[in-house]
Amino acid sequence: MLTAVKLVDQWQALERRLPESWESVALRVRPEQADELSEAARILGPMNVGRVGPELAFTVRRAGGASGPQAARRLFARLDAARIWCELEQEAIVSTEAPSRQDESPEEAPAVALAAQWDRLLDELPADWSDLLCGLDLASSALLARAALLTAPINPTRSPDRVGFTFRCARSAGYGVSPGMARRSFERLDAEGILGRVEVLRAISDTDNVGTQGAVWYVGGKVL
Repeated sequence: MLTAVKLVDQWQALERRLPESWESVALRVRPEQADELSEAARILGPMNVGRVGPELAFTVRRAGGASGPQAARRLFARLDAARIWCELEQEAIVSTEAPSRQDESPEEAPAVALAAQWDRLLDELPADWSDLLCGLDLASSALLARAALLTAPINPTRSPDRVGFTFRCARSAGYGVSPGMARRSFERLDAEGILGRVEVLRAISDTDNVGTQGAVWYVGGKVL
């Protein structure tokens, strides 16, 4: 019989491997016994956990507070005390330190916050834009469920050809989320260290919605 490794010990080992400049780290916890998932979620509730299949996803933030390292250690100790043995896995790290440009490859490029990506995309649009069809790609399929919950206001639509979603944005009227609400949704993802890329797939300018609630997108024979 294998000896279970305490969650506190797993966290301490992982914490020692984090770079000195780390700000937040996205984690997943998988209980050894599937029927203990609900109790593990209850104990880790203060960390704002989300269920992703048989695992729990959450983020530890170096700044502290309810999601800080000390809080995580206390909750992990409670799981150990309850003999709910779990496996801890690191998903992604947000760090303040960027690699040098000369050594940088596409896979190693520093992550740009989704809210900042959104601001840049809007700045590049023509001044009279009115309707957008956008895509949100995530760094991992394990983050889909949590990301869908955090971005519910944008009405994310699962896209079969991408690890992410499509969504619509309307500047002043019509179908789609407002630009400001979309940005707040991306800020929620950034706060949990969820990495990804947002892009504008289609754009329409200066629409006049007469007798309709807004433009309709036809992509690949489908209405989006």
